[in-house]
Amino acid sequence: MRLLVLLFALAMPVVSWLSQSGAFGPDNGTISDRYPTLLVAAGYAFSIWGLIFLLDVFYAAWQLGGRRRADPLLGRIAPATAAGFALTALWMPLFSLGLFGVCLLVIFGALACLAWAALQIARAPATEGGRVWAWLPLSLHAGWLSLAGFLNLAQAALAYGWTRPDAQLAASLLLFLLAAVLLLELNRRMRGNLAYAAAALWGLAAVWVEQSRSPLPGAETAAPVAVAIAVVLLLQTAWLYWRRPRRGIPVARHDAQPLR
Repeated sequence: MRLLVLLFALAMPVVSWLSQSGAFGPDNGTISDRYPTLLVAAGYAFSIWGLIFLLDVFYAAWQLGGRRRADPLLGRIAPATAAGFALTALWMPLFSLGLFGVCLLVIFGALACLAWAALQIARAPATEGGRVWAWLPLSLHAGWLSLAGFLNLAQAALAYGWTRPDAQLAASLLLFLLAAVLLLELNRRMRGNLAYAAAALWGLAAVWVEQSRSPLPGAETAAPVAVAIAVVLLLQTAWLYWRRPRRGIPVARHDAQPLR
């Protein structure tokens, strides 16, 4: 299973490159532009995938080496991590093909797997094998998917005619609310996870940038809503972070002994 984590981590950037080069159909940006929504983020925001993929590959190689092979925590999260990476890779060609219904199942499945793995790492005492090189990539990946899933849902609603291009505000506000509830609850469970919150804040800021200049009806409301969620998430993270024990963030240790 540890090897599958590495193989699927390597698959993500490869599939991304193929997807962006048009191997499966129109690239993600082209598809996204066909369905403009009040939750869509500015294009630059998606550059975070490069950082996420790089850290995921580093983590996947790191967890295979040395004493980490005997780390029970890393072994416990390996199946979910491998599944989350595989589903992330699978989502990209499905989106290019316009299979939005399947995309929703895949992206929320990836979120469930990686959020669970990030939660295990974030809540693990140092003696149970918590490591910064596991915490950072998995938390960033889960944080971005926690917002991206709802961006995908908004586009699926438009593509399937559940919402109209000129009347998206009510549905979009509901999706903003659901995204906020998910972000705040997972962040609470992870005791103020800086990496998880940072990925979501990056996305919310990009939603504000995009909606501030969008001509869509309701964009003038969507932009400040994104900011409001970002402010609440930031304040919650600071509060939770300063309330927890100082050992709350896993620290990389090369001399740690495996749990017996």
